[in-house]
Amino acid sequence: MAKIIINGGRRIHGEVTIGGAKNSTVALIPAAILADSPVKFDTVPQILDVKNLQLILQAMNVSSVFENGELAIDPTKIRESDLPSGAIKSLRASYYFMGALLGRFGRATVTFPGGDNLGRRPIDQHIKGFEALGATVTESNDIIHIDASDHGLVGARVALDTVSVGATINIILAAVKAKGQTIIENAAREPEIIDIATFLNNMGANIRGVGTDTIRIMGVDQLIARNTHTVIPDRIEAGTYMSMAAAFGDGVTIKNVIPEHLESFTSKLIEMGVNLDIGEDAIHVYPSEELQAVAIKTMPYPGFATDLQQPVTPLLLLADGESTIYDTIYPKRVRHIAELRRMGGDISSLKPGEIKINHSARLVGTTVEAAEIRAGAALIIAGIMADGTTVINNADHILRGYDRIQEKLTDLGVDIAIEGIDLINLMP
Repeated sequence: MAKIIINGGRRIHGEVTIGGAKNSTVALIPAAILADSPVKFDTVPQILDVKNLQLILQAMNVSSVFENGELAIDPTKIRESDLPSGAIKSLRASYYFMGALLGRFGRATVTFPGGDNLGRRPIDQHIKGFEALGATVTESNDIIHIDASDHGLVGARVALDTVSVGATINIILAAVKAKGQTIIENAAREPEIIDIATFLNNMGANIRGVGTDTIRIMGVDQLIARNTHTVIPDRIEAGTYMSMAAAFGDGVTIKNVIPEHLESFTSKLIEMGVNLDIGEDAIHVYPSEELQAVAIKTMPYPGFATDLQQPVTPLLLLADGESTIYDTIYPKRVRHIAELRRMGGDISSLKPGEIKINHSARLVGTTVEAAEIRAGAALIIAGIMADGTTVINNADHILRGYDRIQEKLTDLGVDIAIEGIDLINLMP
């Protein structure tokens, strides 16, 4: 297990360039197996999730080469095979191979996916979509079998009971080569879904309505990549650095951002009293002085992202008064609270999904545990703010989602070291 060591108390300054979106990348890589030609992505983040997805591709005889932010994938010699359960269990997004394999072969057998422990995250809406398209879904011994090979997938109308990013993407992947038209109602609207659809449409798919709550997919016979697809900037990484800069910065510029993707987050920072200069593709965060408490409620996009409720928490510790966070997406996403309390934070959760944060004059470095990606990001920010040394165990979680984090933080002036993992050979 990796650990991150931060000697805190050094204010950050300078600029940081945001990498490609993790939540796009982990769906784009499975989507690549739908192609009938080699594909190439650029601005791919150097994270552990990419490595594990490459291991899954390798098991299917799909070659992939990652170098200097470019990922080349050749699925033309793909074959059906057992997927490595360790890699599948390492990340939740491995479930996108369900839709991608179903779209490619008409069937899929996948170990139940893993990833962060955020409480109950069912895949019933994914299954509802697969069954609507004509697939039979069974489960045995933690393995999911999805099969439509006898008659093929046929377009259908799928009305999702709840807004689900994962289900929306998985149904798109399954439907893109199905016969006829598929309509997804109550679809998620996240920018990452638009990114996936853009990639597929550029190969010849016929997907319309992404970014709205109704998506229409007319199945096609072939997908051919003609250009390199550039992954959109990671809005969660951008928000994390914005929170860090507002909490303990002397002027930080966050580059390679799409400000429209961050509007719900930046509006809360402005409400707190954070001074921002928002440009076309960059945001400058000025040093913060007096900050006011705010109330945050996480919602599906374009609302406040659940992935940013933990990274913003250390900043809320500096605000006057009591701030509240109510996470409507993952009410059990509270495993950072006990660790922040160990560092001196006045933070608590008395009701599921509700977090109360009061002004905390001083944080002190100690040994803490990163329970998952975004909780780990919160602990990094707290460690930078804290007096003394903070040791974050289980840092593998953080490395799953944050591109070249040691390099970027060092450039901002953070005294940080990572032990227990070879960062140079992070990619296979």
